[in-house]
Amino acid sequence: MKPGYKRILLKLSGEALMGDQGFGIRPDILQYVAEEIRSIHDLGVEVAVVVGGGNIFRGIAASSYGMDRASADHMGMLATVINSLALQGTLEGRGLQTRVQSAISMHEVCEPFILRRAVRHLEKGRIVIFAAGTGSPYFTTDTAAVLRAQEIHAEILLKATKVNGVYDSDPEKNADAKLIRNLTYMEVLERQLHVMDMTAISLAMDNGLPLSVFDLLGKGNIARVVCGDESIGTLIR
Repeated sequence: MKPGYKRILLKLSGEALMGDQGFGIRPDILQYVAEEIRSIHDLGVEVAVVVGGGNIFRGIAASSYGMDRASADHMGMLATVINSLALQGTLEGRGLQTRVQSAISMHEVCEPFILRRAVRHLEKGRIVIFAAGTGSPYFTTDTAAVLRAQEIHAEILLKATKVNGVYDSDPEKNADAKLIRNLTYMEVLERQLHVMDMTAISLAMDNGLPLSVFDLLGKGNIARVVCGDESIGTLIR
């Protein structure tokens, strides 16, 4: 297979890492994700990753129970650091050089986010994991993924989820929900399709960043998307 992109950013949801156990990280899924990332790294693709923290703590959910939103979001950012370090350890166990860069300064644990250093890591073939979202409350990790993708000049943002694309309605509630293969960002906004939050979608649209939404647990899906297989998931551009 020949990759269609030189540099990509992969967005992983924290929920995907917990599988069906309801909380935390399932080691077998972490191993699986690492192998999927390795498959595209071996093709010569420069890979950056943003991991959510919903398997450990969701700031927006905690704020709905009366917790201060800024404090809750900072807790969510720390959850993404835990996931990022777990993924780093698993990737390095496979011989892949990996760096975690955090938007919140924690020098003993990982590097601070420095754009030029991140790009240099990518150019040297290292996998860069961006942790702690944007470093600011009120912004989701989806928005952080779009922001980092723009900053490093990624050619596409891959959003690996638990569903196999974008549907016209919730497939868990509507048995007749139809999978949509191609969308424009304006259609996503107008139809209020729940792909990402509106801030992330607007930022991607303003900067012309393509987005592919697909099922993380379909073995080989990441490599297929990177190699231009449009029969996988939904492409938004």
